[in-house]
Amino acid sequence: MEPATEQDEVRVWRRRRWLGLSGKLLLLTIPLVLIAEVLIYVPAIANFRLNRLNDRLAAANTAALVLDASPSGMVPESLARDILDSIGARAVAIKMGQQRRLLASGELPPQIDHDVDMRSVTPWEAIVDSFEVMFESGNQAIRVIGPAPGGGQFLEVVVDELPLRQAMYRFSSNLLLVSLTIAILTAALVYLALHFLFVQPMRRLTANLVGFHQNPESAANIIVPSQRTDEIGVAERELSDMQRDLVSMLHQKSRLAALGLAVSKINHDLRNLLASSQLLSDQLASVPDPRVQRFAPKLMRSLERAIAFCQSTLSYGRAQEAAPDRRMLLIEPVVNEVRETAGLASDASITWVSSIERGLSIDADPDQLFRVLLNLVRNAAQALEGHPPSDAGIQQIRITGRREGAVAIVEVSDTGPGVPQKARAHLFEAFQGSVRAGGTGLGLAIAAELVRAHGGDIHLVEGTIGATFRITIPDRPVELLTIRGERARA
Repeated sequence: MEPATEQDEVRVWRRRRWLGLSGKLLLLTIPLVLIAEVLIYVPAIANFRLNRLNDRLAAANTAALVLDASPSGMVPESLARDILDSIGARAVAIKMGQQRRLLASGELPPQIDHDVDMRSVTPWEAIVDSFEVMFESGNQAIRVIGPAPGGGQFLEVVVDELPLRQAMYRFSSNLLLVSLTIAILTAALVYLALHFLFVQPMRRLTANLVGFHQNPESAANIIVPSQRTDEIGVAERELSDMQRDLVSMLHQKSRLAALGLAVSKINHDLRNLLASSQLLSDQLASVPDPRVQRFAPKLMRSLERAIAFCQSTLSYGRAQEAAPDRRMLLIEPVVNEVRETAGLASDASITWVSSIERGLSIDADPDQLFRVLLNLVRNAAQALEGHPPSDAGIQQIRITGRREGAVAIVEVSDTGPGVPQKARAHLFEAFQGSVRAGGTGLGLAIAAELVRAHGGDIHLVEGTIGATFRITIPDRPVELLTIRGERARA
């Protein structure tokens, strides 16, 4: 079975998008609306039943006053029936002291099925009794007890349950219709508001992430942030900055890959040419001329270094530099060789100042230390060459060296224009730290990599004239057992 491709994943995501945030929001809104309906309906139906029974008691109070005011408490049977029909009751009675008096009665039921005392009913009892009434069938008789007018103890009204149940059904249907209408409108407004405020921007972010994942090197897939100031707006702006940085990084990696390929192609032919030059320099070393004998070793050394650089494919194109072959060496001969190689020994326009402690030694790889100093000196010379002569004053390159305990410190400074502020953030990064038009920034990047391989540090010193780079390289820790073994062998 073949694994799913990115296009298949995108199609599956599009088919299931209805069940994304928008679908989940809809599924969440429906039960919330139903819960709101229940919370509204339960107390409303209980309150409706109590209000209906209170209305019967209020009407019975009025009828009790009329019936009690009749001569001798006797009223015509037809009038009593009309009064009972008007209040929807079968009988009305009042208790006065120890005597219970039947004020009016019609067709009395054979038994009373439920008693409701309105004087002491609780909310929970009201809710339970309301649902019992709605779930029952038939026409039961209910005796409702409430406060009596005048000096009576209580008033009793016998009513039918069926009219009350039917009224509760009508109220329930009307309440359900109205509340559902309100709930649906509210839910729709909430859904639309959340959809446009959150779901739609999240869909936009998701679609952009999917498109950017398919082609992360295209700047056209970078999201355009909206003007929102909330968390989604912040997320859009951060995503845009991250995508822009990633596109720039991928372009830089592509350039590095192309550079590595180009270097690999020219490395073979360049190495052969340098090997031929080395053979010629060997023959030149046999010439007895004193001047030739003076410069031939330096020429051979330079060719050997060039061949070594080509052999390692410029070193920087590889994953990392070779581990340094460290040894204790005097730094002053290395500095003199750097000056001659950079062509500053015969350059009268730039003053060379070497202020190195006498006999200063450093624990470093001689070739790598030479490369570090040569890159810094060449950068300084290029900065001075680009400085206008009218503003140059004394054009000077100064190298100082000292030792602080087990740490050797070397500084390379110049009196040029200094390092621009915008270049300092990426000063030691390849292709980003160049301060000169047409420069690549590889010199400082290589120097920093070589210094860090020695366990040291290189940084730009602030507050100096021109630019000053300080290199600190600590000595390797010495194992006492090794020294004792060497002394014992000696």
